[in-house]
Amino acid sequence: MMNAAVIRRFGEPPRYQSFDEPVPNENEVLVHVATAALNPSTKLLASGQHYASPQQLPAVCGVEGVGRLDDGTRVFFGVRRPPNGSMCERTAVSKAFCWPLPEGIDDLVAAALPNPGLSSWLPLVSTGRLKTGESVLVLGATGVAGQLAIQIAKHLGAERVVAAGRNAATLAGLHRLGADSVVSLTTSDDELEQTFAKEGGDSGFDVVLDYLWGHPTEVLLNAMTRKGFPKPGSGTRLIQIGDSAGPVISLPAQALRSAGVMIVGSGVMPSMELLSSAFQQLMDLAANGKIHIDVETVPLSDIEKAWSRDDAHGRRLVIVP
Repeated sequence: MMNAAVIRRFGEPPRYQSFDEPVPNENEVLVHVATAALNPSTKLLASGQHYASPQQLPAVCGVEGVGRLDDGTRVFFGVRRPPNGSMCERTAVSKAFCWPLPEGIDDLVAAALPNPGLSSWLPLVSTGRLKTGESVLVLGATGVAGQLAIQIAKHLGAERVVAAGRNAATLAGLHRLGADSVVSLTTSDDELEQTFAKEGGDSGFDVVLDYLWGHPTEVLLNAMTRKGFPKPGSGTRLIQIGDSAGPVISLPAQALRSAGVMIVGSGVMPSMELLSSAFQQLMDLAANGKIHIDVETVPLSDIEKAWSRDDAHGRRLVIVP
């Protein structure tokens, strides 16, 4: 038996309990877990409402983390076979979903970085097809993923990055991460619409990374269809990533016709080649101090308290067995 964060009923926090030791099959390896990040997607999976939620309970919570193989190799891993999870002492992982880590990056950052970092990296290089010199709007820039999106967009060649969010204290510090301008979402709709139009300029934003959806996106779309914004020949690739501000929007047909906006979801599964390349580049940037993420450690035994916390805005909680 081992200690683990165990889900016994969907929608309830996992409990710190004993659980059966994992038994790897012929295509798997045993990983001795060092750290596992508590991502929003982790909670969604545990709610039972995600398409990849486990079909049977009990199960161990978490799908990714950092650990060591029996031969001592340090890896980032992804778990794909319930009831195995990552928030435990040991887990069984497919060999294809283990990636060796570079020197210079510690276990905490390595566990916290891939999920939020790849949420912008992969869309920017695939569906977003960001070109050097283009502009990017990060809608929801004060969260962990949004802060990384600013840094990643700059690294991938964006000339101008505009960061929009609600947390005033976090917004004030986004310039040091590479944001060229910040937009507060706490103003009136009219003022916000005018600000979006101004920040977009004559040609509008080339790419929008939308972590919010809901009402902020509706205001943005209204700004994009204002008279004279954008000019003919321009267009915006709006990539829908998250929906923390609401699951649905009202979408006027005029926004699609007059603004040349293309809306696409971020859920397209990339090739293993693209995924591995993005992962390696992301880790190398962190190992060389060229990308930053705030983390906070939480003992596995405190998983139930950590699950319900709402005071970690802008930081990623990392569980340590």
